Amino acid sequence: MRSLESSAASGSLKHRLLTISELELRARWLQSQLPKWGVQLASRILNELAVECEAAHSRAREAMVAVSLCIVRMAEEPWLAELRDEASGARLLSLERLLRRGEISSDEQAEPDQLRVPDYGSGRELSLGERRSLARRPERRNFDRLLGDPHPMVVQILLRNPRLTLDDVVRMTSRRPANPRVLREIVTSSRWVARSRIRLSVLLNPGAPDPLVMPYLPLCGRLELEELIESGRLPIVRRATAHELLERRPPMSEPDTLDLH
Repeated sequence: MRSLESSAASGSLKHRLLTISELELRARWLQSQLPKWGVQLASRILNELAVECEAAHSRAREAMVAVSLCIVRMAEEPWLAELRDEASGARLLSLERLLRRGEISSDEQAEPDQLRVPDYGSGRELSLGERRSLARRPERRNFDRLLGDPHPMVVQILLRNPRLTLDDVVRMTSRRPANPRVLREIVTSSRWVARSRIRLSVLLNPGAPDPLVMPYLPLCGRLELEELIESGRLPIVRRATAHELLERRPPMSEPDTLDLH
């Protein structure tokens, strides 16, 4: 691979990401590379790609899905905090929008006593191991209960179940008050964040923590941004950033939604 300096100048990060066949592999590769680049260089490369994404360049938007997924997975790492400080200090505005955080109302997130294990109809509360076993099964008989299970280990297994549908996951992302631990499993799943409907559903949940959703905001199309702006219950930073992004969008020329298959 050429030096990162020449890679940044020629846009080879975008090319490299798109030559990797699967979103999961793209995100893993990027997550292994980003900390090696150094904060200053990484911030310039990512900001350049984010600028193109905000201008609705199709290949940049596709590459940005892996970047957004990688950033969400690294949300609590000190390196990302350094990247946020660099973006702010150097006025790398597109990257700064990608990494913004605001305040979430405590009313929008579930309290511990609201995170009860669903009644699975057995006459007793099933153990974590039993619920994980149910999540692996190929039949949908227990899906209604599993979709409301509050434990992230159950959700992680369920998200890999081949019988799970897009509508099922939207039910999980739309649940209010929000369970951040469940939402984290969904927004770090390459299988599901490849779908624009899932990303929008999480962004529309006012209890979704900003570090888990803001990196997906630049991937929204014009109509999706308008929906976010008009949603009065969302945190101010989310609506304000959506408004900034909408102002930077060119007249609609690309498909408004972005799904990876």
